[in-house]
Amino acid sequence: MKLLELNVPDEVASRIEEAAQLRGLTVEQLLQYSVEEKLQRDAEFSRAVDHVIEKNAELYRRLS
Repeated sequence: MKLLELNVPDEVASRIEEAAQLRGLTVEQLLQYSVEEKLQRDAEFSRAVDHVIEKNAELYRRLS
């Protein structure tokens, strides 16, 4: 596993620590889950955009 370091403002760090504590997680676990979830959503969004573009390709061609 690769170690990454992240500098955040004190206020953000406090919010992260509080959120982790509320969920019974370590800060590291919360950040790992959060990053994984964000990357998953980005991938799903990209697939949806690709699907819409592919589905409507002929319409877009006619409109251009």
